[in-house]
Amino acid sequence: MSTAEKQTSVKELVSEQEWNARVDLAAAYRLVAHYGWDDLIFTHLSARVPGPEHHFLINPYGMMFEEITASSLVKINLQGEIVTPSPYFINPAGFTIHSAVHAAREDALCVIHLHTDYGIAVSAQTNGLLPVSQQALFSLTSLAYHEYEGLALNEDEKSRLVSDLGDKTNMILRNHGLLTVGKTAADAFLSMYILERACRIQILAQSGGGTLLPVSESILESVAAQLGAVTVGQGAQLTWPGLLRKLERIDQSYHD
Repeated sequence: MSTAEKQTSVKELVSEQEWNARVDLAAAYRLVAHYGWDDLIFTHLSARVPGPEHHFLINPYGMMFEEITASSLVKINLQGEIVTPSPYFINPAGFTIHSAVHAAREDALCVIHLHTDYGIAVSAQTNGLLPVSQQALFSLTSLAYHEYEGLALNEDEKSRLVSDLGDKTNMILRNHGLLTVGKTAADAFLSMYILERACRIQILAQSGGGTLLPVSESILESVAAQLGAVTVGQGAQLTWPGLLRKLERIDQSYHD
């Protein structure tokens, strides 16, 4: 009886650096699902693969976020072409947004774009995110806005999106949702956690019907330095190990 040839795993085909990027991005997808921020299959997170090629990883279109694993992530180039054999395909709108940011920002090694209820609600408000909570202050220190242009399928929108983003970490896409970038999945996730929570707090505060009390501009200017002090200079690297331990307790399959 012939023995079936053993199938080569994705982990065996990629560098250690790429595999680590895959595991962290898969973890971010699982955490998005855990916190209830997913929109079935219709949002996306991406991570640049280490190296000069500007290849990046994105979700296999049609897979729920709680199903995504390190191996199932699809590697594509800036033209949207799949560069490592995969049985999956990608979301065209996801490619437009993420390829634009990855091409323009060398520091944006991870990009998270979500359609959360509270994020969309704030994105539809004329004044956007208000300085009415401590969480909002952290996001406001590096926040951009991009006007809605329909489904993100137009190649021409890329230049306007990256121009609006500039060097900011957070972006509110009007009538659409939220976007954060970071040097790691940990950085982008923590920024999204804070931005999404700020939006949720604002909607809850507004639902109370009372007059909101904004924080003064002078305090806002000091917040960026204070955030670094709160995280003892480690930023998202302080929170990420605990989040990974949470995933380990829930379902360890994300790093398969």
